[in-house]
Amino acid sequence: MSTESVKDDAIPSHQSDCGSEESDERLMALICAGDQGALASLFRRYACVVRGVAYKVLRDSCEADDLLQDVFLLIQRLCGQFDRSRGTVRFWILMMTHHRAISRRRYLTSRHFYTSVDLEEEVERSSHSLAKPTQYVDAVGEALEKRDTVRSWFEELSQNQRETLALFFFEGYTFEEIAAKLGQTTGAARNHYYRGLERLRRKLLASRVSEGRRT
Repeated sequence: MSTESVKDDAIPSHQSDCGSEESDERLMALICAGDQGALASLFRRYACVVRGVAYKVLRDSCEADDLLQDVFLLIQRLCGQFDRSRGTVRFWILMMTHHRAISRRRYLTSRHFYTSVDLEEEVERSSHSLAKPTQYVDAVGEALEKRDTVRSWFEELSQNQRETLALFFFEGYTFEEIAAKLGQTTGAARNHYYRGLERLRRKLLASRVSEGRRT
């Protein structure tokens, strides 16, 4: 489905629009009360970044469009589960997006959706890493499900690593865009990305070992 179908079908705008001044938390409360205008406002506020994250993981425009619609339908259905004590609305939406995108990528990979050419391009783009990018993405996806724990892990990263990972995974920026935004070279942005991911991967592996011992 296209992004237009989301606007037309999933998020009707014939009801009063709440406007851009409402806080995310207020919009969530209105959505839970059945206000379609609030859902439309939240869609306009986050559609671009949600699609950017979806495309970053899925590498396919149609799949990213479908995931965009899926995420906002989920927001409408699961709005009552949002807990502001565990993070902001933005954090909740982006974690949901990343989790759904990782799950969808795993499914598509199991169905051989990605061609050998796609995989070769992925490996070429990540020639400086110690593992394939999909392995890193899966590791980060699993780590992000440990919401409380991963926050402390992020705090242990360098500022450059934190900013680079946040811009890449949560904002959907390319390495070139990250480099320009942070005033660095593209090579430096890649370096911060892979070093940060490697540190998170090691934390995740240690966490798995620890959980295994407890069981």
